[in-house]
Formats: sequence, structure tokens, C-alpha cells
Amino acid sequence: MAADLIVWHGPNTRSTGTVWLVEELGVPYELRKVDVFGGETREAEFLKVNPAGKVPAIRHNGKTLTEMAAISLYLCDEFPQAGLAPAIGDPLRADYLYWSVFRPGVLEPAIVTKAQNLDVDPRTVGWGEWETVITLIETALENGPYLLGERFSAADILIGGALGWLKHFKLMPDNPRIDDYITRLHARPAYARMQASNQ
Repeated sequence: MAADLIVWHGPNTRSTGTVWLVEELGVPYELRKVDVFGGETREAEFLKVNPAGKVPAIRHNGKTLTEMAAISLYLCDEFPQAGLAPAIGDPLRADYLYWSVFRPGVLEPAIVTKAQNLDVDPRTVGWGEWETVITLIETALENGPYLLGERFSAADILIGGALGWLKHFKLMPDNPRIDDYITRLHARPAYARMQASNQ
């Protein structure tokens, strides 16, 4: 019987975070690899799934969804038994939502600004200066090993995945608290299973 969940994944792209998430959820899924950098697969098939040509994308119970944070929020609510998202009414829910949208709304724009040496007036954009963004993450990690304190959540996959990418490409200097956080996340068995999908 086919899995109800299909994940479109471009190896070594941001969709690795969605594969990691699904591995943490522990649900059956079908992985479809696509070449998002060109080729017949992208032109002929994947653009029907996401005309923007971006991964990740999923199809679950007939519904197609793109955008990494939206996929994360959706899947965690669809599979609450995995415990990757605080339930509505849980005091941690607000922090979880904040960090879930922090990646696309604040962290990624700050990364691009820094990596490309763009001169952006922070008063004119919706994200902060790089140093401020990193300080916000450091401050959150003062309260425990994860963004929600003692509780690992899908928000750690979103934020930790981006930070791990930064470290891999040497775009971020050594930072003991964040480096320990990345090491902790990369030690998770689901992370290792995700890495196999990049082969």
C-alpha cells in the first residue's frame, strides 16, 4: 500500500529539513528526489507540483503543500502523537510558533544578507541585523538544550538545520552555545537517517 505522504526532496537543499522532520515523526512516506537545479525532472514533472521549482514540497491525503515552515506546522499537527509540537493551550505553543516562522521570516533573510555582504538598513526590512538574530537564538538556548527548554520540537529542526548549514559552509564563527546545540541535534538518529537521503 502506498504511503499517504509524499515528500519531494532535492539532495543537499533546504528540503533536508523536511526529510529530517518526517523521520522524527516516524510515519511512512514516499521520498521523491528531484534535481531543482535543472534537468528534465524539474521541467517536466516537479513544476507541476510546485511551479516555483522549489523544494520541499509534500502531498498528504491529496493536498499539496510547499514552504518548509508551513509543511512543518502542518505535519506536526497532523501527527500529534510524535510530540514535535506543543498542543493548542500548551504554554510552549506560542514559543514554538515564533521559532517556526523565525527561520523563513528572520533567520534566512539575515543569512542571505550576511553571506552576500548586502548593505541593508535594518529599519527598512522585517528582520534584524545578523548579530541581533544570533543573540536571540543564544538567549533562547540559555533555558535548556533546545529552543523550548528541555523539550525538543520541530522548531529545532527548522532553526538548527539552518545553523548547521551555516557551520558547514563556514559562514558563522565558533560559538560554544550554538555549536553545542548543532552537535546535539546532529546526534539524533533521525538526522542520520535524513543524511542517507542525500546520497
